Amino acid sequence: MSAVQSTAMNQHVLRPGRSERTPHGLTLTDAQPLSGIPAVWRLAALVSTLVIGALATIAALYFGRSILLPVTAALLVGITLAPAVRFGSRLNVPQPVSAVVVVSLVVVVIALVATFFAAPLTGWIARAPEIGAAVKEKLHALDYPLMVFRDLRHALMPGAPSGPTVSVEANPAEMVAAALMTITPAISQFVLFFGTLVFFLATNATLRRKLVVVFVTREGRLRMIRIWNDIEENLVEYVGLVTLINLALGVVTAVMLYLVGFPNPVTFGLLTMVLNYVPYIGPAIIALVLFCVGVVAMPSLAYAALAPALFVAVATAEGHFITPSIVGRRLTMSPFLVFLALAFWTWLWGPIGAFLAVPLLIVSLITLGHLLPREEGSLPD
Repeated sequence: MSAVQSTAMNQHVLRPGRSERTPHGLTLTDAQPLSGIPAVWRLAALVSTLVIGALATIAALYFGRSILLPVTAALLVGITLAPAVRFGSRLNVPQPVSAVVVVSLVVVVIALVATFFAAPLTGWIARAPEIGAAVKEKLHALDYPLMVFRDLRHALMPGAPSGPTVSVEANPAEMVAAALMTITPAISQFVLFFGTLVFFLATNATLRRKLVVVFVTREGRLRMIRIWNDIEENLVEYVGLVTLINLALGVVTAVMLYLVGFPNPVTFGLLTMVLNYVPYIGPAIIALVLFCVGVVAMPSLAYAALAPALFVAVATAEGHFITPSIVGRRLTMSPFLVFLALAFWTWLWGPIGAFLAVPLLIVSLITLGHLLPREEGSLPD
């Protein structure tokens, strides 16, 4: 192509094409129909279907949480405890009997933990007036900053009320009704959880066999067996390792609190072990509780901040160095995915959802890994 032809072509491309006016009075220059419209509409329909399905699933999980939450928790706990039931079967103990024994041990452990927490909690409730006076005295140093804040609020919002003006009279009948409305669903979910757990453990082998037989092809059956085995193996390994780490962290916390003169160090060590199953949120709650109790029990605010500061240091070392070096060798999960799962399930199912967030993430990653395996690739030379 000659230079003259190239210049002429460039001028033709750059020169404005045919102009026309739309019914709205807008000027369009050389409007051309969009190619591939059917493909665009098919993609839009697929995306819309997936979004609607995801929203419907989230709505079903939210509105059905009174049933789905205890059932899901029982299934996850049952998968974790399944090796114990199989161990009993190897000792010629019938599977239903092994299931009842394992669940009974779980109930005994929960009852012991609840009893252990009940005694100090009852003592703190009995000392409520004394605690209130102690807190008021300790927080006397914050009177000036609070006064400055109130003055600033009145300067910015002159019409804002200075304090609470609504008086509430407690009605015993309404209080009893509210308590019953709170306790009754909790009891029903508790019964549903343990009922599902017992029957799942008692029929685990049969349920697994029937679930595998549902698939017609040999490949589908093998895939289902691998998914089931991997979920069980990874959940048992994760819960076992995290339990050992939490136990060590609870012991270290109890010893640390004992050395600084904190009240009930064993109780707070046990609380640390339980709440540390929830990443991020659990340690934050423990630090807050330690500070609140320190304000009451310690002689000054500086001493009150000592215990939570030491715990934050220990929990940071555990969360950033110890746990990743131990758990990360077999289970490498993105902290971003863990945080999103924690936020999603906490929003959807509350505190219990926070405990189930990481196990549900493990189940999801294993299932997706089998259904959508990654292809091994290599960088070009």
